[in-house]
Parts: sequence; structure tokens; C-alpha cells
Amino acid sequence: MKIKELTKAEEQIMQILWKLEKGFVKEVMEELPVPKPAYNTVSTIIRILEQKEFVGHVSFGKSHQYYPLISKEEYTNFFMSGVVKNYFNNSFKSMLSYFAKKEDISVGDFEEILKEVNENK
Repeated sequence: MKIKELTKAEEQIMQILWKLEKGFVKEVMEELPVPKPAYNTVSTIIRILEQKEFVGHVSFGKSHQYYPLISKEEYTNFFMSGVVKNYFNNSFKSMLSYFAKKEDISVGDFEEILKEVNENK
């Protein structure tokens, strides 16, 4: 299955489902910031996420409990690969350099990043 990029609204709902691990529309709505969208709006976004194969559900009578089909890590990998490809010429070095300049990353932070990269290889 090919992962598709999420809209801001879809991503907001997925962040909540990843946190909850499963939930009914009402439970998802409880996690949304004020002003909360209408119940039907949230329900529609979740159904779109089902069509995109990000979310599955279990039926309880007329109610549905939704759960993620794609992990947060899978989506993060997909999304970040796109960022590196589209904004940094497919270069992680360019991306790190950009953030080092913009975010004022310390030498200690870079050393920690390098240590983690080397441990994960």
C-alpha cells in the first residue's frame, strides 16, 4: 500500500488516534482543542482516513471504534522522506545543516544525534 500525505485536519485526527490507540468519534472530539469542530465534521474526516487506509474500525451496533492501521513511526518516516526529498535535494546533510543554522543547535546536541545514528546502524 502506498502511503498518502495527510491534510492538516486528517493529521490532527491521526495524532489523537495514535495517542489513544483506539477511540469512538466522541473520544476523539474530547481531545480536540476549542473551538471544537462539529461531530459530523470529525466523523467525516475519520471516514476519509478509512478510505485512505489509515484507520480501521470495530463495530459495536451502530457505533464504530476506530484505530490506526498505520503507525505514527511509519507516517513520520514517509513524511520526513518527502521533506528531505522536496526541500533539501534528497540530502540529510543539507537538512541537518539547515536546522543547525536556524535552530541554533549546540555541538553537544550534534554529538548526541551522531551517537544515536551510530547506535542505530
